[in-house]
Amino acid sequence: MVIVFVVLVLAVFGGLHWYVWRRMVRDTTARPGTARRVGTALVVGGPFLMFAAIASERGGAPFWLQQVLAWPGFLWMAFSLYLLLALLVGEVVRPLLRRVLERRPTPAVEPVGVREDAPVRTRVPDLEAESTSQTESSSGSETGTGTETGAGAESGAKPGSAETPEPAATGPSRRLFVSRVVGGAAAAAAVGTVGYGTYGVLRGPKVKRVTVPLAKLPRSAHGYRIAVVSDVHLGPVLGRGFAQKVVDTINSTQPDLIAVVGDLVDGSVKDLGPAAAPLAQLRARHGSFFVTGNHEYFSGAEEWVARVRELGLRPLENARTELADFDLAGVNDVAGEDEGQGPDFVKALGDRDRSRACVLLAHQPVQIHDSVDHGVDLQLSGHTHGGQLWPGNLIADQANPTLAGLERYGDTQLYVSRGAGAWGPPTRVGAPSDITVVELASRQA
Repeated sequence: MVIVFVVLVLAVFGGLHWYVWRRMVRDTTARPGTARRVGTALVVGGPFLMFAAIASERGGAPFWLQQVLAWPGFLWMAFSLYLLLALLVGEVVRPLLRRVLERRPTPAVEPVGVREDAPVRTRVPDLEAESTSQTESSSGSETGTGTETGAGAESGAKPGSAETPEPAATGPSRRLFVSRVVGGAAAAAAVGTVGYGTYGVLRGPKVKRVTVPLAKLPRSAHGYRIAVVSDVHLGPVLGRGFAQKVVDTINSTQPDLIAVVGDLVDGSVKDLGPAAAPLAQLRARHGSFFVTGNHEYFSGAEEWVARVRELGLRPLENARTELADFDLAGVNDVAGEDEGQGPDFVKALGDRDRSRACVLLAHQPVQIHDSVDHGVDLQLSGHTHGGQLWPGNLIADQANPTLAGLERYGDTQLYVSRGAGAWGPPTRVGAPSDITVVELASRQA
């Protein structure tokens, strides 16, 4: 069954790239040549680099190789998506453009020849040519063949006839012209979309603020600010410089508490330890806390938990801490179940005083149902990226109870951050990155 699924996926993937090649390469080139060979190489090489980038990251290839493959491979992932979407839109535009061109009048071409009212012009030969002509005429008279008859036989033209020349080539055909216009517009749209989306990620996340009222929160905690950051995804693309931007942005909000809710890294401590070093600069009145995401379990979760502890963050591994005004708890990500380190809500929340407000850090929104069962007041999550690349949000929305933002489930509220970074292509379209300052509000105030 798995083999059939893989074959089906590869067939669909190959078919889509064949369509891209046909529209962008074959249909825009008049004949085989350098342009077609270069275009074919790009369409074939792009997917190869994309799969190589993913395989090198997941397979633990040398970090320098991951960095070499990541930029072109992951950017092709985003570029090919928007190129395909633009070409599909072009299928609607293509017949309309062709119809417009067909309605344009074709300029009339007057045949070149001898007009009836044109004066007859004679050519005066030079003496040498006349002498030669006389000699040939004399020879022709001996054989009974006239000079004019011989010349007419050689040229295949009749005396007094008008010759119509072959029409000259006036440029590419309408079909070729339309293909080039649509293909060029599609490429420009894809480059512009990916370029703008990549710039949005690399410049760093923006601060988003949301107020969450909690019925059990005492007046003394009214206005308590939690800086929520998720899905930083430090790796072969987003490195130390990006981590520094995230840290500086968080510190600028002057939070009371910092919550890092998973997917901090895409790689080992050995490769990304220096990139994560700026996390030691995080500053909050009541400290910084961390829970694992699914990508930590792809990257060596135990080593990363130890590393973030060295950097000054407090990991909450199915654990709870009682702050002055509310309980703060954290559970492991569901991906840890394969390693016997999955979420344990009973361990984290089983013996707590339910009269106190409780804020839970859990990477994936799907854990909300367990939170409801255990009387959690507010769950803070990430994981979805808000879809990251439109129209991926349509798929992510179906896979998660909440895609982004604040929603209520019974007596429990769930806030989902879009995340600070990006996985795969360092690109976001329709889902801007954020660091959210959640301000708790007391209903007793």
